[in-house]
Amino acid sequence: EFRRVLFRSPYFDALKIERNVMRLILMLIVTVAALNIITGLVMLVKDKTGDIAVLRTMGATQGAVMRIFFLSGALVGLLGTFCGVVIGALFITFIDGIENGLSKLLNTEIFNAEIYFFESIPAQMQLGEVATIVGWTLFMSFASTIYPAWRAARLDPVEALRYE
Repeated sequence: EFRRVLFRSPYFDALKIERNVMRLILMLIVTVAALNIITGLVMLVKDKTGDIAVLRTMGATQGAVMRIFFLSGALVGLLGTFCGVVIGALFITFIDGIENGLSKLLNTEIFNAEIYFFESIPAQMQLGEVATIVGWTLFMSFASTIYPAWRAARLDPVEALRYE
């Protein structure tokens, strides 16, 4: 009975809400990054219109052109996800050292133990949360490459070369 009451306290409910909000914030950041991938690939398609037309006239199929642009966008997403996971893991691992370094650099105590009631910053990486964010990131990066790759694939070589 005591244990059930203890874990239903408003403090633990607030922690659950905080975790959900942090997950939502990370997903929104990833969505903005995916929009940047779309923008970059659309600009790349626009810039390489003549090259795409030459490839198509030399016999490249629509599927081949689509694969080229899909793979370039997917590679950006994979590398970004990998770097984000590595940097996040390093940050969590060395969070106390980072806090101490910032405190010395700024000549102030960032997390005063008298105010926050802990001597070190409690940080723990949970694989379920990491997997959720990594899955969302990979999904968004792959999904964001489809439209620019499709646009590059359906480019008409005659029209593209006419204005080159």
